[in-house]
Amino acid sequence: MIPYIGTIRVDRLTVPHLDEMFEAIAQANVEIIEANAARRAAVTELKSIPWKGGENRARRKAMKEAIAAMPPFRRVTGPSTQQHIRATLRAALNVAIGRGSITFNAAQHVELAAAKRPKAMVWTDERVAEWLRTGQKPSPVMVWTPEQAGAFLDFLADFRHRLLPLFHLITFRGLRRGEACGLRWSDFNTETGELTIATQLVQDGWDVVESAPKTDSGERIISLDEYTVEVLEAHRAAQAAERLEWGDAWQDTGRIFTQENGEWIHPGTLTDMFERFIELSGLPSIRLHDLRHVAASLMLAAGVDVKIVSETLGHSDSRITRDIYQSVMPKAARDAAEATAAMVPRGAARQPVETPVDPRVEQAAQLGIDHLLAKIAEAAQREGRTAEEIAQLALGRLTGQTPVSDTNGHAMGTHEGAKIIAFRPRLTPA
Repeated sequence: MIPYIGTIRVDRLTVPHLDEMFEAIAQANVEIIEANAARRAAVTELKSIPWKGGENRARRKAMKEAIAAMPPFRRVTGPSTQQHIRATLRAALNVAIGRGSITFNAAQHVELAAAKRPKAMVWTDERVAEWLRTGQKPSPVMVWTPEQAGAFLDFLADFRHRLLPLFHLITFRGLRRGEACGLRWSDFNTETGELTIATQLVQDGWDVVESAPKTDSGERIISLDEYTVEVLEAHRAAQAAERLEWGDAWQDTGRIFTQENGEWIHPGTLTDMFERFIELSGLPSIRLHDLRHVAASLMLAAGVDVKIVSETLGHSDSRITRDIYQSVMPKAARDAAEATAAMVPRGAARQPVETPVDPRVEQAAQLGIDHLLAKIAEAAQREGRTAEEIAQLALGRLTGQTPVSDTNGHAMGTHEGAKIIAFRPRLTPA
């Protein structure tokens, strides 16, 4: 607000002033989008230039200098943020009215486009195929399936990345980025398997500020499963080894997740790291914050009560959880649909209508069966075997299984007063 209305006296602030402010924000959004597109195109072109050759090296150098001169990637001020700006200004002006400084709240009469919350969508096989073909995400908020989330953690495990426990914790317990960076060892209770969320690291510009959680409900205690407790204990041992390696240069911040020398992890750096991991793993793209959606969806799909999910995520109301995070996994949704359909008894007249079979088809099929039975009987008589043996032999050939003989079963007879036992083989699958 300061760049647009910071020089206007509060008692002279009018609705047109605020309209001009939001129009300027919209124009700035257009410029940001264009600048981001230009920088993205330049980065793509840089990647396409080969490394070898003097001419290519000169092109790469010139392109890097051009990219460095461009504005950095920036986020636009979307409809939701604009609504927050107006709400903040409205609250401040109400305070001024209460103090008698002004009598009119201009922010109450500003009309803005409604902020539509993006719907979280799951990365199904069909959506992944379309994303690979077009490069377009179906929604700004995407959620991995359990298999995709497991593939990401396995990818980090294969490389033995030191921050695997951090991403493991966000994936299963839904911590916010700042909460994960701000965790302290004093917040972890090994005996009870509980983790207390009492502080977070917030990015202010590029500076990092330690503060309380986002809301009062954000201060919470999270229960951990046994495997996650083991993961954190193994991470504690690895961090102790790093402490010995760094010696006096170790920065004792008391954090669970740190840089290699013990310093805080910058939340922005964590986001950049996550994006690089996704690109290397080949998985469909999601944001770091979307891991929180993954955790919520996994808990809901596993049948965890929505109230417990809400408390785990630190929401003040379980309705927030239902409205935002209940992007149920496809399999769970199908199971719910089948269970719902099975609850209603239906009469025979209401059953799905079967397509009648053409009588000519039935007659042809019966003739084929009769012909096959006649061939089996003919072969059995010719080879001195039973029809069952011939049928088993034919079935073995069709399925690619080689029959082997077994001496169970025999024929008995006499010859010149002597009893003869002639064992005949019984065909069984190999």
